[in-house]
Amino acid sequence: MKNIYRLIIFLPLFMLGCTPNVIDENKVIQKIDSLDMTIFSNSGDKVYSITSPNSSYDNIELKFELKKPIINIHNGTETKYIISSEESTLSDNNKLLKLKGNVKLKTLKKDEYSLNADNFIWNIESTNYLLEGNIRFENQNIILNSGKAILGSDNIIEFFKPVKYIIKDENKENKYEINSENAFYNLNTESVSFEAKDKRVKSIIYF
Repeated sequence: MKNIYRLIIFLPLFMLGCTPNVIDENKVIQKIDSLDMTIFSNSGDKVYSITSPNSSYDNIELKFELKKPIINIHNGTETKYIISSEESTLSDNNKLLKLKGNVKLKTLKKDEYSLNADNFIWNIESTNYLLEGNIRFENQNIILNSGKAILGSDNIIEFFKPVKYIIKDENKENKYEINSENAFYNLNTESVSFEAKDKRVKSIIYF
């Protein structure tokens, strides 16, 4: 029978209760068949939670290796983002989270938008989330592609140049495609703005 571990962690405290498997004389790895972990701030606020069907903890490097993780990032009592990937690492006393491979970010609202990338990096002491590699944002109005993007706490995604975007028509079919400088998509207002080379706003589109 698989062991299920449910962890509740208060930063910067860390506790893990499972039997270690010695891999070599210089390294001790704890294998975790099913991980359910919640991270709280010092003030008791829920910061994020992680589930993974197959993971391990390195006692020497103080790092989690997670397979098929699902991460819920919280804002108070609400779930702000849900992120999944092929694998991830959690290190630096649970403050540095890196996801790799088929990263998908969404909210609890159905069919609002999809945001995919190769990599996702979050230092929990920062309010920004870094996405890298084959980034694709899509909703019913627009598709945005770039190699790097930052999702801010203000719900604005900055896509770094070169940015390719496609505006959809009323039938949700691709209307036209344009390359631009940096683009900023505001998730709250559902608008996109484009930055010119002189850093001034070039245009703003509302949907």
